[in-house]
Amino acid sequence: MVPNGDQNERTLVQYEVKEGVAYLTLTDPPANTYTHEMMRELDEAILKARFDNDVHVLVLTGLGEKFFCAGANINMLQQSDPTFKYYFCLHANETLNRLEQTPKLVIAALNGHTVGGGLEIAMAADLRIARKDAGRVGLPEINLGVLPGTGGTQRLVRMVGKSRAIELMVTGRLVSFEEGRDLGMINDVIDDDDFMGAIHAYARQFCLPDKAAKAAGRIKRAVQSGAEVPFESALAIERELQQLLFQSQDAKEGLAAYVERRKPEFKGV
Repeated sequence: MVPNGDQNERTLVQYEVKEGVAYLTLTDPPANTYTHEMMRELDEAILKARFDNDVHVLVLTGLGEKFFCAGANINMLQQSDPTFKYYFCLHANETLNRLEQTPKLVIAALNGHTVGGGLEIAMAADLRIARKDAGRVGLPEINLGVLPGTGGTQRLVRMVGKSRAIELMVTGRLVSFEEGRDLGMINDVIDDDDFMGAIHAYARQFCLPDKAAKAAGRIKRAVQSGAEVPFESALAIERELQQLLFQSQDAKEGLAAYVERRKPEFKGV
């Protein structure tokens, strides 16, 4: 990975683009716990990927093989005052909301334990792909006397339902990636020695020219925005996004390729 910024400075989020895929890697091993500084760098990396026309998919992962992310840095929270903690959660929420609303597909590659705030980060991604037998997943904040305060209570309930979400959070139970998949927290579990290689191949399928990346982004926006408003308003959002796509060259190419019985060559315009 190539760090984003001065090679002599410590980088908490590495940024690299490879074949249309932007890799955002949390780099504070072994646990990749996040601080205000890491969240700020993550925010900058998200914006960089969002406005890079050569990026079609974002992949978020952690450095090393033990942890994707173990959540917020406990020492930072213990030593800070309540006002800092409040604004820290506020700013972290803003960063994850930006990730969730970025009109490009976001994949969380869970290379190790994904717990607490680490799972909250992963849940802000669109898809979560885990490495087989690499760790566990859950929201154990209750063991610290607090709740998952970076969107965890709200995103988990939307994935697994009210009763199951409450049970997982009030017990603080950690589950295997396989159980997480069965519960709907994880999309797939990959058994491959070259996990990141498999992730890259997975992400590449959503890139140009094989896939209409702009349409994938609009699908994401329709779902993410539509899920938070009344149904009729969600349909209006869907119609507006569809109209934008109908005006694109990719839609013309896709329809023409279908009629001509050939493989489309999408250009993202």
